Amino acid sequence: MRYKNYIKLFGYLLIGLLLINTSVYSQKKSKKNNLQTYNSSLHESVEYREIGPFRGGRSAAVVGVSGNPDLFYFGATGGGVWKTTNGGETWKNISDGFFGGSIGSIAISKSDPNIIFVGGGEVTVRGNVSSGYGVWKSVDAGKTWKSSGLPNSRHIPRIVIDPKNPDIVYTAVLGNIYKPTNDRGVYKSIDGGQNWEKILFSNEHSGAVELVMDPNNSRNLFASTWRMQRTPYSLSSGGEGSALWKSTDSGKTW
Repeated sequence: MRYKNYIKLFGYLLIGLLLINTSVYSQKKSKKNNLQTYNSSLHESVEYREIGPFRGGRSAAVVGVSGNPDLFYFGATGGGVWKTTNGGETWKNISDGFFGGSIGSIAISKSDPNIIFVGGGEVTVRGNVSSGYGVWKSVDAGKTWKSSGLPNSRHIPRIVIDPKNPDIVYTAVLGNIYKPTNDRGVYKSIDGGQNWEKILFSNEHSGAVELVMDPNNSRNLFASTWRMQRTPYSLSSGGEGSALWKSTDSGKTW
């Protein structure tokens, strides 16, 4: 009798272990399947709404701060630089009184988010295009600003800051879109924007419109140049000088 009870107990334990293993396997399989699939219905019901501000026109420059989901900056084509600290519920203009007009790019230092660089002049070339006034820098999260050079750049589509050294800054300059100019190209500063060196130049008709740094190796840079010219009655786009460029030595060679 006792022997039979042991057999029953062993059987119950065996069944329990099998059920546990089956459950664990099912959970692992379910998690694996969830990682490989995406339910598009999750965003189909989302309705976009304007969160302001209601001044300044279109924007092609928006940037957030890593680790702070409520802090964002954006640049408008006619309203300067704006900042929100509450996820977009309210916005405050932080460039009035220092500079204004069109903004083409904003970059925030990853090593010190108080350091911000702003480039003037939109890159969305269209019927009416507004230019800017070079590079501006803030070291106190936008409370105050100082001019940081390149006053003849007119249009700056991108600024890139070295993630480990905020004194190393790269700027993509489209230049004056109405006439040929040697101000176009990619510029580099190693002293926080006090001085700039042109490190890439395609030709006087083709300016730099994009610049990307390898997040795993700051020596690797990718740039794009675009030949274009705006006239009062037409737009010319493409041609000699339009190209993709790569540097593996921090911009010394391309």
